[in-house]
This record gives sequence, structure tokens and C-alpha cells, in this order.
Amino acid sequence: MGDSDGPAYDIVPLSRAELVLETPRLILRPLADDAADLALSIRLFTDPEVVRYVCDVFPEEELAEEMPVITRRGAGGRIGIWTVTRKDTGEKIGSSILLPLPVEVDDTDWSLVVPERYPDAEIEVGYMLVPEAWGQGFATEACNRVLEFAFEKTTLDEVKATTDPGNVASQHVLTKCGMRHQGMRRAYACDCLGFSVTRAEWETQRRAC
Repeated sequence: MGDSDGPAYDIVPLSRAELVLETPRLILRPLADDAADLALSIRLFTDPEVVRYVCDVFPEEELAEEMPVITRRGAGGRIGIWTVTRKDTGEKIGSSILLPLPVEVDDTDWSLVVPERYPDAEIEVGYMLVPEAWGQGFATEACNRVLEFAFEKTTLDEVKATTDPGNVASQHVLTKCGMRHQGMRRAYACDCLGFSVTRAEWETQRRAC
């Protein structure tokens, strides 16, 4: 197959519609390289309270430069970032991810996110919300929906998550989503609390509901 034919997919790409995820209160859409999603990214990553347990504050110019990279999707669209929007107000309140988990580096290795295959790495679920949306169950709702997508639309057998030991609220979200606490581990070049849920565990939890 010549270069003009495009990449040889190991998996069937999902349509744009299949990547739009809904919950009773939220719509999750793939992050786009446009003004609205750049504004959301700036709102999240320039707020010290939002990134307190995640990373340093990002300069706005750097975020704008990174948008073409962080809007990439891997594994036929299955791996990437979603924006989180409230249905009742139409406001974008945060983001949720399904991405390769960095271990001894402090950020996602975007070279692993390619359309034709799954990343050769552990895959993590994550979320960030603007402060006005905290404490209302939105993080749990978004995280649950991304986990549902992971086990219904991908071949992943396990999804990981990590938190700063001081981020008790995030730990509560992960346990409410059925993830098991696995103790301390390395991630993002530091010592974090690790969480995990396997496909078998998720299916058992679904049957019990």
C-alpha cells in the first residue's frame, strides 16, 4: 500500500458521532483545535486551584501552541481528550481523558498517540473541572462515562488512574467509579496514589447495579 493510501489501521476508526458521549447532565465531545476549546484549556490550566495537584500553571501562549498536539486522537479516535459540557446551560466546565500514563516523565508522551494503533503504555482516565463545577458530582459522572466508553468501545483490559496523595476529593471520585486503590506508584515523575479497574471488575460492577 502506498503512502497516498494513508495509514494501515490495525483497528476500525470510530466516527465523530461515536466519540460524543452523553450522561444525564453532560455531553463529552473530542477536544478540538478551535477558539472555544482553547478558551476552556486556558481557563483550566491558568487557574492555580484547578492545577494544584496536577501540574504548574501554563502560559496562555504555550497552550495555544500545544492545541494541535493535544487534540490528537489515537487508536481510531478512542484515545484522547474530551471536553465536558453541561446540558442545562451549555457551559463547558472541564475535560476528561483517556491517555497513555506517563511514568518517569511529567507529561503525556504524545508521540504514542497515533490514529492507527493503541499506545504501548498503560492507559489512564482523568478529569479536570472549573471550580464552579466542583462538589456537584460532575467529575464522577464524566469519569464513569469515559470508563464505560473504554470497556465498550476499546480493547483495553485495564484502565489506570493516579492522584496526588493530598487530593482526597479525586480519590473519592475514583473509588465511586469502582476503581481499586493500589497504593503508591510512580507516575508523572513523582510518587502518586495509584488506582485501577479491569474489564472483568467493571463488568461485574455493571451486573450488580
